[in-house]
Amino acid sequence: MVDGWKNDAISLVEAFRSGERTPEDETHAVLSAIEKSSLNAFSYIDKEGALLRAENANVSLPLGGLPIAVKELHNVDGWPDTGASLVFKDRVSQFDGTMIQRLKVAGANLIGLTTASEFGGLNCSTTKLNGITRNPWNRELTPGGSSGGSAAAVAGGIVTLGTGGDGGGSIRIPAGFCGLVGMKGTAGRIPRGPHTGIGPLTVVSGCLSRSVRDTARWYDVCAGFDPRDPYSLPKQVGWEAQLGSTDFSGSRVIVSPDLGSAIISDAVRKIVEEAAAELIAIAGLQQVDVPVSLPPIDWEWAIANQVGLYKELGERWPACEEDMTKSMAFGVRMGIERYNLDIAARVEDGRTAANERMAAVFDQTDFIICASNPDIAFPAHIESNTRVAGKKAPAGNNGALTIPANISGNPAISVPAGLVDGMPVGVQIIGVQHSDRAILDLAYLWEQHNPWPLIAPTS
Repeated sequence: MVDGWKNDAISLVEAFRSGERTPEDETHAVLSAIEKSSLNAFSYIDKEGALLRAENANVSLPLGGLPIAVKELHNVDGWPDTGASLVFKDRVSQFDGTMIQRLKVAGANLIGLTTASEFGGLNCSTTKLNGITRNPWNRELTPGGSSGGSAAAVAGGIVTLGTGGDGGGSIRIPAGFCGLVGMKGTAGRIPRGPHTGIGPLTVVSGCLSRSVRDTARWYDVCAGFDPRDPYSLPKQVGWEAQLGSTDFSGSRVIVSPDLGSAIISDAVRKIVEEAAAELIAIAGLQQVDVPVSLPPIDWEWAIANQVGLYKELGERWPACEEDMTKSMAFGVRMGIERYNLDIAARVEDGRTAANERMAAVFDQTDFIICASNPDIAFPAHIESNTRVAGKKAPAGNNGALTIPANISGNPAISVPAGLVDGMPVGVQIIGVQHSDRAILDLAYLWEQHNPWPLIAPTS
């Protein structure tokens, strides 16, 4: 039996095309790795389907024959549709999501579903349905959430790519915790349909990858307008082909490790500042001294998110409360008790104020460099972390570095920047809306000068 591929996804597709490796080889290796893994990264495996697709793979396609993990909050026709919750443990999806459709057309071999936080609501991947998902860098710690299973599978050497969704950092947080690339594109870059919910907050789809070029190819495959998502953007071509082509001479950047208000560890701050200084030097950026002070939005974000969840639960609530994690059940109760027209207006005011503040900052800069997470990954069994470097922090601090870009729709990418206590630390680059190619190129430039381990050393 061959071992799983330890390089990135594009190199694996190239190996398929050259005959060095076959899709059947890799699929068998992936299935074997899942069976042997202690990460608990997968909640469902389509073994027979995966083997059949590998046998019939067209390796000339962009992702031809490539085994890919699917976050369990993404719809695949005929697969479980649990929402990572006991409440829907028997529900089965009746359709493919738009991104899944495009991955299939590109030749991807969908292996199975990866674990996530319940309904995507927390930045860990520990649920009553699936148990504890673990970080391949240290199995006592979380891979983050809500796309934690995908991050664990990619960083753990099982697959080279996994789908992710980001409504408050759910791609960037696990990318930072697991030493991966995680990009949240401009709102609408990758369609969310079909059956797109039109809500007050910005959720995007994307991937967890080992390299910047893998993420670029993902956007070549998945980005582009779809009428079922009225907010989706027109298709752009050449994401991978044009990678590294941006001239950053004179472009402005703000270095704000804590994004103005987050509580972060001194060790994380040091890594971000050092990485930013190096990136400024190699890219020819102009650092500007502009304070970043964004209004707190975590409460409004949490309340607004519960509206959609309450609608999904329907008549199951409150009988289903005992089947839910404590944090999510508390959130629903809070939403029911507090959500009214006054709160709805305050939520919209808060969102607008945050967007206006972000826009005012980007009137004076082209990029912001900050941390992806306040600290390294926290213990895997914790639902909501309230500690930073051993000191107490409010629950809202978990998303203080990532939620602002969701509210405003700005593109943002997390890439590995260093280690603290043997654990990855991510640096986050935020750009103005529609500057997706530019932040990809900055990340690519950083990667060329500071290559990182593509999988966890313990994998």
